[in-house]
Amino acid sequence: MFTGIIETLGRVTDIRQENTNRHFTITAAIANELKIDQSVAHNGVCLTVVGIYGDAYTVTAIDETLQKTNLNSLKVGDVVNLERCMQANGRFDGHVVQGHVDQTAVCESVEDIDGSWVFTFRYDAGTGNVTVEKGSICVNGISLTVVNSKEASFSVAIIPYTYEHTNLQHVKPGDTVNLEFDIIGKYVARLLRR
Repeated sequence: MFTGIIETLGRVTDIRQENTNRHFTITAAIANELKIDQSVAHNGVCLTVVGIYGDAYTVTAIDETLQKTNLNSLKVGDVVNLERCMQANGRFDGHVVQGHVDQTAVCESVEDIDGSWVFTFRYDAGTGNVTVEKGSICVNGISLTVVNSKEASFSVAIIPYTYEHTNLQHVKPGDTVNLEFDIIGKYVARLLRR
C-alpha cells in the first residue's frame, strides 16, 4: 500500500523489451536502499524490483500494465515519480493508494496562478470512475485533492513544493498521466450501480 506522497524522482536510463515484458532501469537516490522483490510505485504503478546496480535498479512491466498506463510511452531520459510502500509504523500523510492504475487521462491545461498551478485533466468517464470536489485522486502516483469535478474531467491545484518535487513540472497539455481513483469512492460507485 502507498500514500501518494512522492519520495523522490527517478530517471529512466535503459528500456529493454523481452517478449511482451518491458524492463525499465531507473537511476534514483533510493536505489541503494532497495531490495530485490520490493514494491515501488512508478508514476503510481506498483512494480517489483528485479535487479539492483549501485545507484540504479530494474523493474518489469507486463503487457497489460503497459497498455493501461503511461509507462508504455516512457523513453530513456524521462523522469518518474517514485514511492516505496508505506511502512506499518509510518505516518499516513496522503490517502489510501494501491498502486493499481485505473486508467489514464490527458492534460487539458496548465494554468499558472501566480505561484501555484491548476492542472485540468480529461478522462474517459465510460469506465464508471468518478471524482468529487475536495475528494482524493492519485495523478502519476501523487495524492491530490480535486478542486473542480466534472463528469469526464477534473482539476487539481498544485503548490510550489509539489510542483518542484514531482514530475508534474514536466507535464504539459496533451501529455498522458496515470489515474488511480479513490478506493472508497470506487466501492460506493460499484454498490450504487448494483
